[in-house]
Amino acid sequence: MRILYDSRDPEYKNPFGVLTEGQSCSLRVKIPKELETRFVQLVLEREGNPALEYPFSWAGGDADYDIFKCDFAPSAKGLYFYWFRITAKTGPFRLFKQGSGTNMEEGERWQLSVIPPDFTVPESWRGRVMYQIFPDRFARSGSVDLTGKLEPYILREDWGGQPEYRPDPATGEILCNDFFGGNFRGIREKLPYLHSLGVGILYLNPISMAFSNHRYDTADYKRPDPMLGTEEDFRALCEAAHRLDMKVILDGVYSHTGANSVYFDRNGVFGNGAVSRGKDSPYYSWYSFRRFPDKYDSWWGFATLPNVNELDEGFLDYIIRDEDSVIAHWLRLGADGFRLDVADELPDEFIRRFKGRLRLLKPDALLLGEVWEDASNKSAYSVRRRYFIDGELDSVMNYPWRSAILAFLRAQDDGTALGEQIMTIAENYPPQVLQVLMNSLSTHDTPRVLTTLIGDFQGDREYQARVRLSWEQREFAFERLRMAAFLQYALPGCPCLYYGDEAGMEGCKDPFNRGCFPWGHEDRRFVEFFRALGQLKNNTPALREGTVRVTAAGGGKIAFLRSSPAQTVLCCVNRTGEPFRLRARHSLMSQESYRDGEDFVVHPGGFGCFEL
Repeated sequence: MRILYDSRDPEYKNPFGVLTEGQSCSLRVKIPKELETRFVQLVLEREGNPALEYPFSWAGGDADYDIFKCDFAPSAKGLYFYWFRITAKTGPFRLFKQGSGTNMEEGERWQLSVIPPDFTVPESWRGRVMYQIFPDRFARSGSVDLTGKLEPYILREDWGGQPEYRPDPATGEILCNDFFGGNFRGIREKLPYLHSLGVGILYLNPISMAFSNHRYDTADYKRPDPMLGTEEDFRALCEAAHRLDMKVILDGVYSHTGANSVYFDRNGVFGNGAVSRGKDSPYYSWYSFRRFPDKYDSWWGFATLPNVNELDEGFLDYIIRDEDSVIAHWLRLGADGFRLDVADELPDEFIRRFKGRLRLLKPDALLLGEVWEDASNKSAYSVRRRYFIDGELDSVMNYPWRSAILAFLRAQDDGTALGEQIMTIAENYPPQVLQVLMNSLSTHDTPRVLTTLIGDFQGDREYQARVRLSWEQREFAFERLRMAAFLQYALPGCPCLYYGDEAGMEGCKDPFNRGCFPWGHEDRRFVEFFRALGQLKNNTPALREGTVRVTAAGGGKIAFLRSSPAQTVLCCVNRTGEPFRLRARHSLMSQESYRDGEDFVVHPGGFGCFEL
């Protein structure tokens, strides 16, 4: 007989998941009577602090188990880990976590985050469908104004052509300077289409003036790239989006600037005031020079992306504190929030100050961060990050669920790991964060999901440029994509649709995942399916803001409950070769299922959302 404790079961831990400072928590442990237990103690550890110890008391039992109970209330916010010290007839031992159960003397510690009681996330963002746009490649309308555009560049007229991937013959560098001319006006004209998909949030990759087509090499934080349009064009886009109840999030790139920028000006095209013109530049303290002016710290060694000192007073003024700071500037033009690029490389203090000014200027603004791992316990550069325990970020990019969903649909996991990953994030993240997670299957940094569902296609750029799925592969990938996307929309948070995935776009990693949207050549099956998913998400209260609990995981299937005060639904995906039977009142959406008396039968390859 094993010692019984499950941190995800309210019989053993109540409440579930994260606590706030001072909130009481009750733990129960069931220990076989044959051990003749004499003493049980909770050991609660917080990094850099002495361990806290709380005794359990006997709380009854049955023929097989003694039950021990402990009530405690952490008074300080922080990331805690805990285990149990038990003294039995045969002597003392320690109890740790192993999988969803327990193990004596070895294993992991259980995690417990304690967050500030005033950590809130704007409710109006919960469960909205998000749509990510790579601005140069989504839609082009009218003529492109090139006045002031940084040179050299190539403006292409072959919309839908292969993005340039070969290095420049003269320098050997990948310049990323071929543009297709997507612009604000093009996006604005496509808003009715996005509205038909149920989109409630637009997330735009960088729009500030820059040299490259990805625009992560900022040249001027406060100026939109001339190819995209003017400030008035951006304002018009935001106003049109707001009329359709869509919020607009901008990409904030604050760990580095471009070397070709008004701040650094390595090529000497912007005039006086930049660092390259002398150490008396107001931007000199933004950067770290090993030898002025040509040796400096840069992002991952790319000389085109000099790092900034984010806590430099001048930089803080410019980005955050000034009356017309970068934050204030874009909010004033209509933006509703920011996504922080490479959040792991931004100091916690910078993020806290950014969040504080953002909320001061716009109380319902959202701040999310690019984090690839579990953000609740992430360590970066030997520092444990405080994204949630200090209430720094409202949300993060949810790559852990993406990886787990794709592994399940590629038959690399039978559903067990997916179920575990769903509940790990649900347990570790504050519930208010869980409802606004950015849940993606593709992004500008990953291959297209349709391509990924077939294979990794490892090889050089010449090979990846030639990769095209066969008809049979596309059909297989579409069936798998339907299941993956259903999970993306049915789980807590904001499903984020990467532009063109709903049109059937393919592509290996950058730049092949950044092609032009195929207007007039969309795969209509994909479009209609994502429209149905958008309607399901927007019209189902339990999917917009409900809790989640996995009820079945393994053997090729996954099932979970989503529960809100108004509704409880059961969501399932059946990747097995056998039918999956479940009981529900009626179906809200299903594929490959039928009703059999009081049960629904989900066929192999089927999925559905059923109201209980």
